[in-house]
Amino acid sequence: MSAAGPAGGDLRAAARRQALGLVVLAVAVAVTCTFLGRWQWQRHVERDAAIAVVEANYAAAPVDLADVVADPDAALPESDAWRSVDVRGRYLDDATVLLRNRPVDSTPAYHALVPFLVTDAAPGAQGDPVGAGRVLVVDRGWVPTGADGSVDVDVPPPPAGEVTATVRLRPGEPASSRDAPSGQVQAIAPAQVLTAGGVDAAPYAAYGALVREDPAAAAPLGALAAPSTDPGSHLSYAFQWWVFALGGLVAFSVAARREWTSVVTGTQGAPPSRRARPRRAPGRDERDEDAEIAAQQDAGRDRQASAMRSR
Repeated sequence: MSAAGPAGGDLRAAARRQALGLVVLAVAVAVTCTFLGRWQWQRHVERDAAIAVVEANYAAAPVDLADVVADPDAALPESDAWRSVDVRGRYLDDATVLLRNRPVDSTPAYHALVPFLVTDAAPGAQGDPVGAGRVLVVDRGWVPTGADGSVDVDVPPPPAGEVTATVRLRPGEPASSRDAPSGQVQAIAPAQVLTAGGVDAAPYAAYGALVREDPAAAAPLGALAAPSTDPGSHLSYAFQWWVFALGGLVAFSVAARREWTSVVTGTQGAPPSRRARPRRAPGRDERDEDAEIAAQQDAGRDRQASAMRSR
């Protein structure tokens, strides 16, 4: 049964619009999921590159700071992150600054950032000192915040006098716009750290995460954790988004095809066809009743025949 007349034309037009809308929705879903998958893929690639840098640099033997950082004002390249370097100088203990909001193993903690006045950026080389007068911010480790993080924290002092420090280089962080109490900072931005510590000197753009000191401090701080090499779930998320893209495209396309087929075949708006119900096989009681009725009919015909003969 097909829809005819103006009402049928309206139904067909509505079906066409619905089919077209489903196609547009299929394309929109597929494109969105594809781009989300590419975003997760890019994060996977970036994470893999960062892990490769850690694996190449973290356990490498230290070299002189001047060999890695030729220009103290230049940002540290990502390829040089986590490289171990040696530098000679002295700590400016009175200018120690606490870094806030950097928990260690989910435990609230402060990192002790101590300006290190460089006297020689190439202690392993022969010749005159290099880079004297510059200040390298050194993250010496962490201390607990205590019961109340607003009170003064007891930070074990660094070794006094001339020190040769081995640090792992890290790119300086962007300056934070968040407020912090006096003597504290919200980010390891070298210039901001020196300002908080009251040091008027030119800082390195990079900072150092302490590995060891010679001579060693009398009381060491909590050791800094090694960087994670867990690749995360970005790759699996990327494939999931791409599966969603394909699945959405197929599902909505099938629905659109059904709508369009209903227009072509003229079944849009038509009532569903009624299938004939098969007759139920008669039961025993029904057969007995039919036989009795047939016998009565035969008897009636016999009586009529007898009456006709008697006339």
